[in-house]
Amino acid sequence: MTADDSFGRLHDDDYPAYTMGRAAEMLGTTQGFLRALGEHRLITPLRSTGGHRRYSRYQLRWEIVDQGTPIEAACRIALLEDQLEEAQRINAEYRRAAESANPTVAA
Repeated sequence: MTADDSFGRLHDDDYPAYTMGRAAEMLGTTQGFLRALGEHRLITPLRSTGGHRRYSRYQLRWEIVDQGTPIEAACRIALLEDQLEEAQRINAEYRRAAESANPTVAA
């Protein structure tokens, strides 16, 4: 991947664009806290070619923790949100397929 390719992916929520230091700064926490999340398998950071932890925006969705939600519950909420989004996407695909197979029923 070239530098140009990396720059183009910065808006991709799954792209591991953030170093551990930057991720900790964004969350207002410490690097040790991020390491602990990894040790407890609550976040599994990706690794750079040099072995450094890298985080995506998707992995750093912790705004509900700031509101006092326990970390385990926040992880569960994020997982359920992802499952709901996937189910909604699949349902939309089924609806589109059904509508294209029988356009008179959709009206």
